[in-house]
Amino acid sequence: MLYIVISASIHGVVGESHSLSERVIFLLPSASASQAASDSSATALRCFNLKGKSSSRSVNQVQQTHATEAMAEPAYTVPAFRQRSADEIEEYQRVSSHVGKGLASIQKELHRMRVATKTQVENIAIKREVQEMMHKKVTLSTETDKAPDFLVALRPHTVWEKTPIKLFCTVGGHPRPIVKWYKGGKPVDPLSAPGKYKIESKYGVHNLIISRCVVSDTAEYSAVATNSHGSTTSKASVTVKRPAGGAHGSCQLVGQVPHLTVIHHSKLEITMLDRFGVSFGTEGGSISLVCTMVVVPDLPNVPPLAQWYRDDKLLKAGKLAEIKVGGGAATLTLPHLAKDDEGLYTLRMWTKDGTTEHSAYLFVKDAARSVAGAPGAPISVKAFDINSDYVLVAWKPPNTTNESAITGYFVDKRESGSATWSQCNDAPVQICKYPVHGLSVGHAYHFRVRAVNSAGISRPSRESDKVTALDPAERERLQVIKLDGKHEIVIKDDDLEGVPSAPGQVVATRNTKSSVFVQWDPPKHPNHLMGYYIDASVVGSKAWAPCNHKPYKHTRFVVHGLTPGETYVFRVQAVNVYGLSDESQESTPIAVEPALKRGVEYATPSAPHGITMLSCDGASMIIAWKSPKHCGGSKINAYYVDKRDADSLAWKEVNSAPTKTRTYTVDGLTEGTFYEFKVQAGNLAGVGVPSAPSTPLKCEAWTTAVPGPAYDLAFSEVRGDSLVILWKAPVYTGASAVTGYIVEMAKKGHHYHPLNEEAIGHRYLQVTGLEAGAEYTFKVKAVNAEGVGKASQTSEPVVAKALPGTQEIQCGVDEDTGDIYLSFEACEISETSSFAWSKNYKEIGDCPRVAIETKGKHSKLTFVNPDVSDLGAFSVVVTDTDGVSASHTVTEDALNTMLELSYNIRHPIVPLKHQLNYEVLEKGHVRFWLQCLKMSPAVTYRFIVNDKEVTSSDSHKISHDVNTGVIQMTVDHFSKASEATYTVQIHDGRAKNQSSLVLVGDVFKAALKEAEFQRSEHIRKQGPHFAEYLSYHVDDDCTVLLVCKVANVKKETVFHWFKDDEEIVLETPPNVMSGSVALPISLFSRKDQGHYKAKLSDDRGKDTSVFDISGQVFDDIINAIAYIAGSSASELVLQCTPEGIRLQCYMKYYTEEIRTAWLHKDSKISSSEKMRIAGTAEMAWMQIRDPSEKEKGHYSIQIMDATKSHTRSFDLSGQAYTDAYEEYLRLKAAAFAEKNRGRVVGGLPDVVTIMEQKTLSLTCTVWGDPSPEVTWFKNENEVVSTEHAKITLEANKFASLTITAVTSEDSGKYSINVRNKYGGEFVEITVSVYKQGESPPEPKMGGRGATPAPLASKTPTPAQTPIPQTPTPSLKSPTPTAKSPTPTPTSPTPPRRMKSPSPARSLKSPTPPRK
Repeated sequence: MLYIVISASIHGVVGESHSLSERVIFLLPSASASQAASDSSATALRCFNLKGKSSSRSVNQVQQTHATEAMAEPAYTVPAFRQRSADEIEEYQRVSSHVGKGLASIQKELHRMRVATKTQVENIAIKREVQEMMHKKVTLSTETDKAPDFLVALRPHTVWEKTPIKLFCTVGGHPRPIVKWYKGGKPVDPLSAPGKYKIESKYGVHNLIISRCVVSDTAEYSAVATNSHGSTTSKASVTVKRPAGGAHGSCQLVGQVPHLTVIHHSKLEITMLDRFGVSFGTEGGSISLVCTMVVVPDLPNVPPLAQWYRDDKLLKAGKLAEIKVGGGAATLTLPHLAKDDEGLYTLRMWTKDGTTEHSAYLFVKDAARSVAGAPGAPISVKAFDINSDYVLVAWKPPNTTNESAITGYFVDKRESGSATWSQCNDAPVQICKYPVHGLSVGHAYHFRVRAVNSAGISRPSRESDKVTALDPAERERLQVIKLDGKHEIVIKDDDLEGVPSAPGQVVATRNTKSSVFVQWDPPKHPNHLMGYYIDASVVGSKAWAPCNHKPYKHTRFVVHGLTPGETYVFRVQAVNVYGLSDESQESTPIAVEPALKRGVEYATPSAPHGITMLSCDGASMIIAWKSPKHCGGSKINAYYVDKRDADSLAWKEVNSAPTKTRTYTVDGLTEGTFYEFKVQAGNLAGVGVPSAPSTPLKCEAWTTAVPGPAYDLAFSEVRGDSLVILWKAPVYTGASAVTGYIVEMAKKGHHYHPLNEEAIGHRYLQVTGLEAGAEYTFKVKAVNAEGVGKASQTSEPVVAKALPGTQEIQCGVDEDTGDIYLSFEACEISETSSFAWSKNYKEIGDCPRVAIETKGKHSKLTFVNPDVSDLGAFSVVVTDTDGVSASHTVTEDALNTMLELSYNIRHPIVPLKHQLNYEVLEKGHVRFWLQCLKMSPAVTYRFIVNDKEVTSSDSHKISHDVNTGVIQMTVDHFSKASEATYTVQIHDGRAKNQSSLVLVGDVFKAALKEAEFQRSEHIRKQGPHFAEYLSYHVDDDCTVLLVCKVANVKKETVFHWFKDDEEIVLETPPNVMSGSVALPISLFSRKDQGHYKAKLSDDRGKDTSVFDISGQVFDDIINAIAYIAGSSASELVLQCTPEGIRLQCYMKYYTEEIRTAWLHKDSKISSSEKMRIAGTAEMAWMQIRDPSEKEKGHYSIQIMDATKSHTRSFDLSGQAYTDAYEEYLRLKAAAFAEKNRGRVVGGLPDVVTIMEQKTLSLTCTVWGDPSPEVTWFKNENEVVSTEHAKITLEANKFASLTITAVTSEDSGKYSINVRNKYGGEFVEITVSVYKQGESPPEPKMGGRGATPAPLASKTPTPAQTPIPQTPTPSLKSPTPTAKSPTPTPTSPTPPRRMKSPSPARSLKSPTPPRK
């Protein structure tokens, strides 16, 4: 509501500055100034009479307060006073008689001013209307569509290193161009280097700010301005110079390097750590919402700016809300909880990159009832229509579940500064408004409300804000009704509607194991709806419990704090000023448990993305979005859309009922207004997180003749050099139908260029000639008869790289049935995946020409009676994966070939896997054989040699095996007479086949020679021999084994190993009786190269086998070790040390001969003092000494074998780097503290025995930096220096305790505590005093004698860091943490010394505790 504020002195001129006399302020509520003046019947004049020394500031505050209250609640006229006593009536009449005359004159003056004001306002309205019409004409004539143009172009800059630079340009064009910044042809991304870049755009001026330039920022920068009519570019070079060394260079910088300014809140980098979650409080209690964070730089005098909101309303610090920021945390404390405090709390922090925020809901339940069955306290008590002696108090009713209905309310008041409450109404009032009478003019009051039912009275509500009784300020069309026949209340006509109707259908769905998502339809008759109360009940019980204690304004609510395993039903009631509606129907019962399927817990979907506008008619928009990247394990079945004005923080629901499509028409919009949208996806597990807000979209009717944008760009069949892009037709077609599409592509860092010169009619395009591993983006433009339309939203970046394990569609013929099929096996699949087959990229539905069968990862499409109509491109997409897809084009030639093969299968022959062949066996026997793919037990066959059939005999053994399909004939004595042509004829049912082998000439001679050799070998092998000669084998633990097999050995057979002719003696002699012998070589490296020999001998003969490990053989062994080591390698593990940050890769075995490469941001790292590369047998590691910001980034190690490389990586940036750097600083500080802590370095014994009257001197050397404090104790009590026991500390180095004339009372346990701010040591000495003539007591500690002896320094030795076991390789990188994976070394407690657990007195440790 718009207010016109007119200020005037009662006897002065409008606008004249006020004096100390009376002033009148008029507030005219209206939609516009002209309406305010013209519609005098609907708008009255509100006037306040201010007396005394009121300043213009106080006047403005009163204006703002009453304007806000007038907008929030309906106004009321002054009703009749409450019944008064006789004395009160007499006093009232006396005052009225004196005041009446003054009021009459004021009313006349007001009437005169009202007429004058109305005339003046009408004149102003006419002038404004004329100006607006003139402005519209100018706008229409000037704001024509125009391509972008740089009014002020970029200019080159030369700056010194570490100074900031600001590039700016001014761009014109209509529609308003969008400007993107590039450095050297690559887009500038502020998120890639937080704090480095800042991009601003205000009033057509576009800025790129580079903070603290470095030499590498020297480049050509360009600004590209784009709108629907084209694009243009402005370029400028930036040169960053580094000053030369020496005095001359430093003089050049004088006056050029600006001083550092005060750091503003927006200059801080803030990362939230532990965030507050859904919280539960109790009325009357207190609660704190805490969010810890990391602030860079962390300056005590510049705390970050934190803002707390409740239901999008900014909270201010006060007695009801305590706000603290500092110490790495932002805290909101609510010390006196009330149900008014229930709501969605948001913490918003201002950072360098804008804002970061976190939200969670706070539930506040009713306190324990003072009377059983009494209602809860009312909510939101406020005072309206503040008059001279009465105000109108309004409130919201509490939720009632098991309590009886509320019969009315009592209103209490108290004067500000007083603690005494007085009841205002004698009988309960039944509606949530009540006029409180009898107030004193100018006095301030607070109000509270109590609810009443048949059981008793509730606790009082939270008191209202302070209000001061003033004159009435507004008169509206009102009616007067009576309450209980006594009091009158003024009510607008619109308020006579009663309670709302009941809400509609209530639907409950799973959310988490302790919460449920509830949604409902709004009531048909809201009647000034305030919100909703949600109740829950365990199925089987009749008790209802409230889920919220403050009216909730939306129709979707997450009920937290439920008992897992229980089954609940829910109901909803609507609330307005007259109370609660009837209960809605109950929801269907739902069990509170995580969504499960096959024992796997579902998760909610991730956020949708890519919100874009497809069409707009000035009152509605059609928007679309892309599916979440992760469905959560179950099918997405719902989407919810929220909207807000671009200049507002409050979100409003668009669809209370879920939509299943990814487009939605948003109605009821205001033309010319910018809107933002966000979308949530839901599945069986519940509703996921909302998407990021869309860019502001202007509600402006599309009237262009060209089409709107295509949408839903998707990719299929992504390979190293090609892909297929698909899209959907635009919703807005323009003046004519869409006739085709133009696709544009841009490689990362390059400009867009069209892929097709002529528009294509289908909605897909295969893109070839891509660069493997390169990143591309695409746009699609629709074309109609009027021209080329608006470009689609830029596609998501796609990398030209196939998924690991990607397979193509296989086309073949079934060997059993002769069916022609297309088969595809997915490399990955999820629970919700399905195979979607398409022909020419149109999905195949229930088509009688094909049959589709899917099982697990395999899907098969079989053609039914294939012919030329089945020619085309067939593709398959596996849903809910990372793009698993493939395609295959069935051509006419391929189809004819498969039809021929299908015919042969359906008209069978005996299929042969192997034709007739021969092999020479041991002893010189020759075997002729062939193999059928399959045969039945009824198979028959015959062998024919030179046209003569040969039957089985002792010299020719003929047999077959049905299982293997082998038919064979073995010739025992193969000789010159065996030269011939061999043929096998096979019959198996109706199938038959034949195979021949011509064994004559040179082929026969070679076979005969081999047979004779095998006969002689058989004779040789009658003694001990090598069945298999030496070879190598690399075991799973990377041990190299030289292995051989021996045969025909006995116990007396001797086996020897040699290397370079020197015998290798093993601890365990080789066991030749096992049949195999191995020589293990562990920790294999270059030193193990050489000439190896194995000898085998006994009384029957000997045999020798040699093996040379050098050259290529050595490289092959190293590659085999590298393969096992690389396969077993863990992801890079972060290990912090006092020297720096170490990245370690554990593997089964590592040696420097294995080819490895360390990379930082894809650049190879060489070992240096800064980055040292080394390793042990268990791991390879790289140490970053004294890390800095330059060492941030992505690190990886490549372990290379003969065929591939194994890469393991770690992202040392963001939070990982921050935590690691803090851990390094902590360890460095701890090492420094350990080095410099106070300690005793020598001079004290364990036990001292001394005779009475002697002088005891306990002296030791102490050390520490800074110099330590020394304290002596006796029997745990501090020793104070006296003449008897004198304590000295010389040169902060030599500490002594001297006791003169010792007595038996001086016996006991003495100790010295040496400490400084870094810690210390505690050393104990046992002193025994014996009398003269007695024998000295035997020493009991450490077996030492009583004579004091110098004691060597016993510096505690830290425990050795255990070497972690080699972790199992994982496909996922382990979550990097800043903490060391090995335990922090701790010193074992020595017998006499211990580190002081705390610093010296009144000193704090310089190392802050870790969180």
